[in-house]
Amino acid sequence: MAIRQMLRRSLSSERRSSSSGTDVPKGYLAVYIGENEKKRFVIPVSYLHSPSFQELLYRAEEEFGFHHPMGGLTIPCSQDLFSDVISGLSRT
Repeated sequence: MAIRQMLRRSLSSERRSSSSGTDVPKGYLAVYIGENEKKRFVIPVSYLHSPSFQELLYRAEEEFGFHHPMGGLTIPCSQDLFSDVISGLSRT
């Protein structure tokens, strides 16, 4: 499935469940990371173009489909792995 379609479905679900859209600045996206306990991160939308971040999105699709229990985009990986991916992206 195309990455844009995955994100549209996830983002529309997040907007419906969010009481206020002001907690995430324009150009950013809230994601919930963790295998058991979830931690919220706010990341630049530009990260979505990265192959390493897209791999995390495919994992989320496989585990959750388009239903994300936290209301936002939930990615089932360790916080350490996510931090490694994000730190690599922030250096580029």
